[in-house]
Amino acid sequence: MRASRLITFGITLLLTACVTTPKPVVDYDPGYDFSQVKSFSWYEKSGKVSGDNPLEMTDFQKERVNTALSRALQAKGLTYVEDPDAADVLLSWHVNINSKTDVRTYSTPNMNMGIAMGYGRYNRYAMYTCFTCARDTDVRVTEYNEGTFIVDLIDPKKQQSVWRSVTQSRVNEDNIRDQATLDDAATRILSVFPPSSGVR
Repeated sequence: MRASRLITFGITLLLTACVTTPKPVVDYDPGYDFSQVKSFSWYEKSGKVSGDNPLEMTDFQKERVNTALSRALQAKGLTYVEDPDAADVLLSWHVNINSKTDVRTYSTPNMNMGIAMGYGRYNRYAMYTCFTCARDTDVRVTEYNEGTFIVDLIDPKKQQSVWRSVTQSRVNEDNIRDQATLDDAATRILSVFPPSSGVR
């Protein structure tokens, strides 16, 4: 149950992280004619979780993400069709979660400073100088999960991605959101579709 909950939080965090950033990272095939894209369906391998922390999701958890992304494309005028063979593009998403270690070193002045004889470098009347300040070193190690959420639009004939949107964030258990928030995040993730080169 905890693994399932963590993945839900992770997916939600990755989606909602996009709300707080100007744009996700987007790339696409410049030779593809996006003006002909009028309908979409789901790619059969959508909803995969990979990385060194490949936790499983329940069907209803995947459905929340599917609903958000599907609504975002329909809001752009695309029509959802059940049959993938009848769709212009196939919608797919997956998340990659990996364990990371963040090591940071902080140097702070030690209050047990010595008294310098003579004048300081920057203050001629100062008795305390940087040459006599002892410094303490503090090393902080943080373990965390980093998630990358990837959305692809796939050409069904070539079975190749023609458009990709990526957002990345740390995964934690403080960012659970409702469907409306997921919908807003999905809208932002798909905001740069179609690309400017493909006028619909």
